[in-house]
Amino acid sequence: MDIGGWLRSLGLEQYEAAFRENFVDEKVLPSLTAEDLKDLGVGFVGHRRKLLDAIALLRNDTTAKGPPPEAPSTVPKSTQDTAERRQVTVMFADLVGSTALSARMDPEDLREVISAYQKCVAATIQRFGGFVAKYMGDGALVYFGYPQAHEDDAERAVRAGLELIKAVGALKQSAPLQTRVGIATGLVVVGDLIGSGAAQEQAIVGETPNLAARLQGIAEPNMVVIGESTRKLLGNLFELQDLGEKDLKGIDGPVRAFAALRASSVESRFEAATTPLVGRDEEMALLDGVGCEITLDT
Repeated sequence: MDIGGWLRSLGLEQYEAAFRENFVDEKVLPSLTAEDLKDLGVGFVGHRRKLLDAIALLRNDTTAKGPPPEAPSTVPKSTQDTAERRQVTVMFADLVGSTALSARMDPEDLREVISAYQKCVAATIQRFGGFVAKYMGDGALVYFGYPQAHEDDAERAVRAGLELIKAVGALKQSAPLQTRVGIATGLVVVGDLIGSGAAQEQAIVGETPNLAARLQGIAEPNMVVIGESTRKLLGNLFELQDLGEKDLKGIDGPVRAFAALRASSVESRFEAATTPLVGRDEEMALLDGVGCEITLDT
């Protein structure tokens, strides 16, 4: 049974890392209690109730039919065994200073901090239509454009990154928390399943995930850094700071990077993408001075 897939089917994927770290597998899952779920960091009563109801169904299935069937993945079935090329915006988000936190915090307290961070990531990404593909300790790999694509995935990713910084900073923890975000857009091959069991995941192959990870690596705390390909899709929707060309490990040639500071004051995506006419003063004057009259023959 894929525990991660089961949690995603319930909309509670933010707890996947805690389940894995505590070795909760298909044999342990049906016997979990409310107290166990509290120990796993499931702090919300509604989430515990949803999990307990789903666990009760698993117990019934185990009694009636033996081992419970594998829960469906959030990835559409049609894409589970078919690779395809598509443009995806990839985000890497990382909790700043986690190594220092681990050195001075009790492991259980640190787990609560990481759990709160992951819940914050999941809630924020969901608001903007992204997909949390994987938690990696204090980091998260996020896709915009897969499995569900939108025409404004690059914009959604940057807005999500800026909002994530605010949300993480607002978390009530013993120490102030900060995050850094890297975002890149490009063609990838998606849909191949790699790994098995609980470790199985939908692979995205291409340079884009690596670029996003490297951009996150050069970001300052509470900064969203984007690549040139993402910037081209944004128009003037955001105020950007040009960070210049950067040499990034594993990336051929220098990469131009930008820090997304905030959303701009333009009123619409159309306005942001509109480029003013250059060198057409004579034509514009002609249009201003001449009216258009339409005559219909009768």
